[in-house]
Amino acid sequence: MVWSVGVDLGATNLRVAIAGASGEVIAQRTLPTTQGPDGAAITAAVLDAVASLCADTGLSSEDIVGVGLATFGPLDMQQGAVVSPPNLAFPIEQIDLLGPMSTAYPDAEVTVLNDATAGVIGERFHAPTNPDNMVYLTISSGIGAGVCVDGTVLRGWDANAGEIGHIIVDPAQALPCGCGGAGHWESYASGEAIPRYARHLAETTQHHTEMPLETVDAAGVFAAAAADDQLAEAVLAGITGWNRIGIETIIRAYAPFIISIGGSVALHNPEAVVAPVRTAIERAPITTVPDIRLSPLGNEAPLQGAIAAAITDGTGDRRRLK
Repeated sequence: MVWSVGVDLGATNLRVAIAGASGEVIAQRTLPTTQGPDGAAITAAVLDAVASLCADTGLSSEDIVGVGLATFGPLDMQQGAVVSPPNLAFPIEQIDLLGPMSTAYPDAEVTVLNDATAGVIGERFHAPTNPDNMVYLTISSGIGAGVCVDGTVLRGWDANAGEIGHIIVDPAQALPCGCGGAGHWESYASGEAIPRYARHLAETTQHHTEMPLETVDAAGVFAAAAADDQLAEAVLAGITGWNRIGIETIIRAYAPFIISIGGSVALHNPEAVVAPVRTAIERAPITTVPDIRLSPLGNEAPLQGAIAAAITDGTGDRRRLK
């Protein structure tokens, strides 16, 4: 029997799994993501999580033939590393992944890919019709997209294609982004940005609020909106507008049949995030409106894509299994 490892390194959670030759998962574990204080600590945590899961299932490093590692970006594929990620608690310069994982599992083919790219691979790998034109959009701590056009998953020369969260949606660039820019989609509608957006609207509008603005998080904003808080409702209306701009950009750039939305912000608040933007897009002057849906794989899409990449030479294409 041959075994592969899938890893999903997110800003909040680290997920690891061991799968058989066809992608069937035999063991899986979720841990909080180590935030620092440096990249070496995060690398060590990833290696420890994989080694621990292998040990618990009675596997040695020699038993692992493939490793798929999905991660937040940005990526430097020459070094096989994440460089200056914007959404961690500590300022991290570099997280080495490819080299350390290849050393730990010398008999395995190791593939490192952006987590949103892994998400679209996971969606296609498990979809009954395996759509050739689709986008996986994650709205979580950050915002990103995995894009498949005419059966080809777009990665870009540096593996950073699909960083759609960093398009400018606000020409006034009122809010900063963790990447150092301003006015980005991620500056307003990501989980990290929503509390900042609430404070911005509190300063620039007259909406009443009972929210503790200095300590409120994204979940608190959604809860307040459900309780008819005026400011929170304005925040969600604004988020719908920003999401519409971003998703219309995706539609016009890539013409997907399906946009599958994952990430904690969308998955935990589908009626507040996905439903209103779907309605707005359906009314937009677009020739072909795609099926805009919540990800059927939930928060497992990037992990499933990492597994698929591990067992199919990094492509996620089921035809490689035949």
